[in-house]
Amino acid sequence: MRHFTPDEANAELEHVRPLVEQLVATRQEHAAALERHEELERKIRGNGGGIPPAELAQATEGVDAVARRLARLVDEITSHGAQVKDLDSGLIDFPALHHGETVLLCWRLGEDEIAWWHRPEDGFAGRRPLPLD
Repeated sequence: MRHFTPDEANAELEHVRPLVEQLVATRQEHAAALERHEELERKIRGNGGGIPPAELAQATEGVDAVARRLARLVDEITSHGAQVKDLDSGLIDFPALHHGETVLLCWRLGEDEIAWWHRPEDGFAGRRPLPLD
């Protein structure tokens, strides 16, 4: 596992930010596709709803296709050394070292730069402002 300094993580953020923007947008698309699929299933369970089988199959393929795009984006973000923590808000962490212990430099879509850190067990709720103290 690579460990970043805050400056290194902020530099990497230039590459990762557009990927996280795509990730959040794709997650919204995935949620909408899932909702549509579930709506079709509810109608079919109710009374068949006059839904052609091909329509449900197409909705299923749509959900799967968006899920594959999500997975590719997560893989690409991870290849930059970041850990994806929340698809909906665009929350990611970069591992760092603090007194020989791995901590996480924390960033969420909409923030200008990485300005927070936390211990892995503390999570987002335990964020502390940089610098590492």
